[in-house]
Amino acid sequence: MLTEQQIKGIYIPVITPFTEDRELDLPSFQNYIKVMANSGIHGLVINGTTGESPTVTWDEVEQLVKAAKETLSSINSSVPIMVGTGTNDTASTVARTKKAAALGADAVLVVTPYYNRPTEEGIYEHFRMAASVGIPVMVYEIPARTGVRVSIEMMKKIMNIDGVIGLKDSTNNLDLMTELVRCGSKPILCGDDTFFYDMLTKGATGGMMASASINPERFLEVYNRFAAGEKEEAYQLYVQLLPFIKHLFEEPAPAMLKHLLAKQGIIASAQLRLPLMPASEQLKAKIAL
Repeated sequence: MLTEQQIKGIYIPVITPFTEDRELDLPSFQNYIKVMANSGIHGLVINGTTGESPTVTWDEVEQLVKAAKETLSSINSSVPIMVGTGTNDTASTVARTKKAAALGADAVLVVTPYYNRPTEEGIYEHFRMAASVGIPVMVYEIPARTGVRVSIEMMKKIMNIDGVIGLKDSTNNLDLMTELVRCGSKPILCGDDTFFYDMLTKGATGGMMASASINPERFLEVYNRFAAGEKEEAYQLYVQLLPFIKHLFEEPAPAMLKHLLAKQGIIASAQLRLPLMPASEQLKAKIAL
């Protein structure tokens, strides 16, 4: 299972490839996993936002986890697998977390409960119950999608729950992370790709970033240079990546990401499940590989 010490480097929240009739495309998925693992990345996350989790069934998640484990085994890769199990129903989240553990996941990613806007005490209990399952829990804070922002004081309490090993911070500002790092928090991964370098300078231990699916070596170089103390070199590389990152998210993800992966020949189709739509021709014209 994943440890706090392993929450560093580049984690990739993986896409879920579909056929043209919107069924799971496991051969494409396995090829994609192989390419990502061979690039040197530090971890994979199945069934996150980038994996179109709202339109993927749990049965399909199980198929994806099994396919990923088979692929990693076939190339003798020890890259850890994290599985998104969070919902806005604590009982369902606990049940999914138990199933992920049974599948052999190394950790789970649990998002702050969305839509029903619980109190902070309810949010704390949600994470406490998920962590009680016994598999390491990575907290996922993304207020723009959940409709609720956890206070810094409550996040400190959540980070102290036994079994919670870190935080994916997608708050779009540095306030939460800066204060948690100051207090000696557990590891924090950048969850907003455009803030990657800034968060590294404030104490993040790496990033969990969708954009790293495209030529992950470039993102690894930013991280490795920064970790080696070559901060100016890391910054210049990050600046070169920034226009690409911003264009990638001009339209709802992972539309452009899938288009580029299909263009690279890594997956067979850029198909998404409704209500998500393909990337526009205008956006495609902005990004050249």
